[in-house]
Amino acid sequence: MKRVKCTISYDGTHFSGYQIQPNRRTVQGLLEDTLSAVHKGERVRVTASGRTDAGVHANGQVFHFDTPLTIPEEKWPVVLNTRLPDEMVIKEAQYVPEDFHARFSVKRKEYRYRVYTAQSRSPFLRHYALHHPYTLSVDDMKKAAEHLIGEHDFTSFCSAKTEVEDKVRNLQRITITEQEGEIIFSFTGNGFLYNMVRILVGTLLEAGSGSLRSEDLKDILEAKNRNQAGKTAPPHGLYLWKVEYGE
Repeated sequence: MKRVKCTISYDGTHFSGYQIQPNRRTVQGLLEDTLSAVHKGERVRVTASGRTDAGVHANGQVFHFDTPLTIPEEKWPVVLNTRLPDEMVIKEAQYVPEDFHARFSVKRKEYRYRVYTAQSRSPFLRHYALHHPYTLSVDDMKKAAEHLIGEHDFTSFCSAKTEVEDKVRNLQRITITEQEGEIIFSFTGNGFLYNMVRILVGTLLEAGSGSLRSEDLKDILEAKNRNQAGKTAPPHGLYLWKVEYGE
């Protein structure tokens, strides 16, 4: 058996998230069905770097699977893409050591969130960016974000539904940029909690609108109380952008 690492992009609009669910269209379900077809009906399990929720997109999701087939690594994208729907594409594939693990070998991840600020809604962006037609101060959001960088307990920025007990994460970098009528938030860290990025975005938008002061972010962190942070931004503006595995 050989282990294959794949990088995949997908439009999450019409998926019920990544994780396989009964009677639901999911990314994992389609991948496993496709791989099983390639393996002549033998069930093949895939393991991803993490889950994405319904409506969330991916530019660089990573998964691995084990195979007895001797297909050259550069041919795997061709073999799979001819069978996958148009909203999914395998960008690259490579054979990796058997101790590689798409989830547990991760060093850091980058998520991006898109917001567009035009006064009128765009029918072309409705599934891919949050429409926020209000005045925002990017400088104020950047100042607020400075309080979030580093290792913190992010309980205040995590869904109360999570079962994870250890909510300490290292948020290594946050960038907020304006380009062509959009504001793009980028978050890089060693791990993220359930809904963490979407809550961070919702809270930073409040800082940008003047509802919160930049220094309030420090108090929200220290409170360790989800009710102290802002609203959870909707899923359709979120992208799992990149997963890194070190050297």
